[in-house]
Amino acid sequence: MSSTEFTLDNLVHILREGAGADESADLGGDIRDTDFESLGYESLALLETIGRIEREYGITLDDDILASAGTPGQLIDAVGAQLAHGRTD
Repeated sequence: MSSTEFTLDNLVHILREGAGADESADLGGDIRDTDFESLGYESLALLETIGRIEREYGITLDDDILASAGTPGQLIDAVGAQLAHGRTD
């Protein structure tokens, strides 16, 4: 993917396609500040999501991203910051 922007829509797409959507998870609306656990995504699903983001966007995220990004908004901000600094692959 050759985008320099990472949005909530991009994240929702990756969550649904890569990590699988929890049937009870409501990923519509503004979920930026809802913690991933409340959305039904545990650490393994998030690890898969982060790996997919790294591959699709050609970036490398910090190893502590799982601990530091507890909400979609925090993950979007971390990805956006990495994209702003340029690709690392």
